[in-house]
Amino acid sequence: MEEAVATASGTRSKPAGRAKPATKPAAKPAAKPAAKARAVKAKTAAKTGAAPARATAGVLPVREGEDLWSEAELADVRAALTGEISELRVHLDLSASQIAAGDTNEGAGDDQADAGAKTYEREHELSLSYNARDLLDQNERAVQRMDAGTYGVCESCARPIGKARLQAFPRATLCVTCKQREERR
Repeated sequence: MEEAVATASGTRSKPAGRAKPATKPAAKPAAKPAAKARAVKAKTAAKTGAAPARATAGVLPVREGEDLWSEAELADVRAALTGEISELRVHLDLSASQIAAGDTNEGAGDDQADAGAKTYEREHELSLSYNARDLLDQNERAVQRMDAGTYGVCESCARPIGKARLQAFPRATLCVTCKQREERR
């Protein structure tokens, strides 16, 4: 039997024992996230018996119990999106010119409070500009999805989003269920 060894501080340490063998084998490499997400979507669709929604022959998908998109309804949504796109482009051009011009006598005799207020206003203008840019991108993407025939398909679960949701919020890319799940995270 081994004896405990005294340390410099006067306390005794435990005797050295055998090395413990590794109890767990090496883990398998994880599946790629994209492949795993596709597998989960396929399993979910198989469990619920719902096939992924796809637009066929120019017809946009709708939820069960809803009427198909009429040409007039789709034209109204497209007109609203393109109108908002043109308004946002004008707003962004105006905002960019105002931000670029800035204050010509910046810092000339300003005290700290004035400089802070100007900085705050500039950051606010930049924030509004970034928000407008994001909205512009979302609207352009919605029009591209209309052209591709994938408008109205949830990007998460591949089911129809719902006609009423798209009429109220035309740049929606997620169904209500997936959006709620996303917001809970």
